[in-house]
Amino acid sequence: MKALRFHAAKDLRIENIDQPPAPGPGQVVIRNRYVGICGTDLHEYASGPIFIPTSTHPYTGATSPQILGHEFGGEVIAIGEGVTKVAIGDRVSVQPLIMPRNDEYFADRGLFNLSGSLALVGLSWISGGMSEMALLNDYNVEKIPASMTDEEAALVEPTAVCVYACDRAGITAGNSVLVTGAGPIGMLALLCARAFGATRLFVSDINETRLKLAREIVPGVITINPKNDDVGEVVRAHTQDGVGCDIALECVGNEHALQSCLDAIRKQGVIVQTGLHPGKGSIDFFQLTFKDAEIRGSWCYPTHSWPRTIDLISSGAIPASRVVTKKITLDHAVSEGFDALLDPAGSELKILIDLAS
Repeated sequence: MKALRFHAAKDLRIENIDQPPAPGPGQVVIRNRYVGICGTDLHEYASGPIFIPTSTHPYTGATSPQILGHEFGGEVIAIGEGVTKVAIGDRVSVQPLIMPRNDEYFADRGLFNLSGSLALVGLSWISGGMSEMALLNDYNVEKIPASMTDEEAALVEPTAVCVYACDRAGITAGNSVLVTGAGPIGMLALLCARAFGATRLFVSDINETRLKLAREIVPGVITINPKNDDVGEVVRAHTQDGVGCDIALECVGNEHALQSCLDAIRKQGVIVQTGLHPGKGSIDFFQLTFKDAEIRGSWCYPTHSWPRTIDLISSGAIPASRVVTKKITLDHAVSEGFDALLDPAGSELKILIDLAS
């Protein structure tokens, strides 16, 4: 079968490889339909390996070269012994986290995303979404309703990241929310915050093209370019009594964005760090203490959130497909996908790879 595999930084190859083996007990094989190019995939391509193991993964046994892609869905074409949650022919969305299911501290408490042995489909597993088929565990697939499109099935994973961030923030009806970063996660975070009931939304980014897209995708959002305006000042000017916003979702992963969040939130406000910082950073801890504020981490998502996220998208509560700006074929994934998304002057936001074309 055809697959896109990571060999090294700037070395992605479309290759013909063996099809997945027959599924064992508790496993399934799916025919992949659409897969999204994620920021993590871009980081691996630009400067990896980062999450891709350089030696055998201690839990899954995976190693490079690695089939990329963890935001995807498809159709079940084979099931192993004991699989009852899906049947051949079911359309599914893939929950890509792989970990021990028991006999581990976090697994025994249902906190699978916090497992010390965590692996991901498309980063540290035999299969990935950027191929024609994938071998998965039955807990990695969730049946989708007829009302959900194949494209939307590939958007469940990034949307789940944002749903969890909004949960961690405790967003409720009437909240004011700042999102830093108008990339795919930032845009989905805005849509999720609105679905949770936030009524005043702000987004900051230095890319004017993405700010324009934000105004189209999320009507009514107040856009801020930190190169031209002070984020905190703009937020305070548009909140009651100039106190600042209730919540900030930091979706960039740098200390400047985090400090903007701290400056913009009101006293006893909450910041949720969603974007991954590449290293250590610093913030104004006096301001954090003086504001009686909180900073909370948000790592991946609880695996049990998949049915809920599917419902939020398929019902129209979170119109996730708005973030998709382009669809391409696997043959053009590098030039029209990865390279296009890494282009500083590029205009694309979320690119899906159509694996049936």
